[in-house]
Amino acid sequence: MNEILEKISHCVEFGKINKASPYPPDMKGQEGADELAKLALESGIKPGEILDDALIPAMSVVGDKFSKKQIYVPQMLMAAKAMSAAMEHLKPFFVSGETRRKGKFIIGTVHGDLHDIGKNLVSMMIEGGGWEVIDLGVNVSTDKFLKAIGENPDAIVGLSALLTTTMENMKNTVSAIKEKHSDLIVLVGGAPVTMDFCLQIGADFYSPDPQGAVSYLNKLVS
Repeated sequence: MNEILEKISHCVEFGKINKASPYPPDMKGQEGADELAKLALESGIKPGEILDDALIPAMSVVGDKFSKKQIYVPQMLMAAKAMSAAMEHLKPFFVSGETRRKGKFIIGTVHGDLHDIGKNLVSMMIEGGGWEVIDLGVNVSTDKFLKAIGENPDAIVGLSALLTTTMENMKNTVSAIKEKHSDLIVLVGGAPVTMDFCLQIGADFYSPDPQGAVSYLNKLVS
């Protein structure tokens, strides 16, 4: 692998966002994912290579570590922020169509629920996996999900809920989506959600961690 790509991958895996970032301590003062992604493009490395050979593998390692409880939410958030810093340099190439992504993923926390850490982790992991993410935020109504689906008919949808009291809203949103778009794939997740509940409400997939969602999506386009 190109030396710059190796450095970008290392920065993402260990959460080194930019040169000013004090984390991790052993990389203090060194260039981070931000500067290195810019340098890679200036050196003639294609955006797709940066994504496929540095960002995606690094986030896959991070997701695997998180699944095995070798790292926790703070480290994962730092890795995701480093990945996002690198992605900022690549986004213009995706917008122009010069570089393609694997597909579109619409995500939001369901109506009545204001929790976003889990949703944000999944969002950043999926983006780091090579997908275009349309993040609708928190307290998202069924109508807002349907509107986003109408604007992106080829997308896959992810619903998050952290409260048992908002699981009913998740059920209602899944029902409304499937009624209008029976073939559309819907993923669900959140602390109180289970595979049994996923199947009960007619959703297509549940994972207890972000990496499971990334792996499932990648299988769909492999």
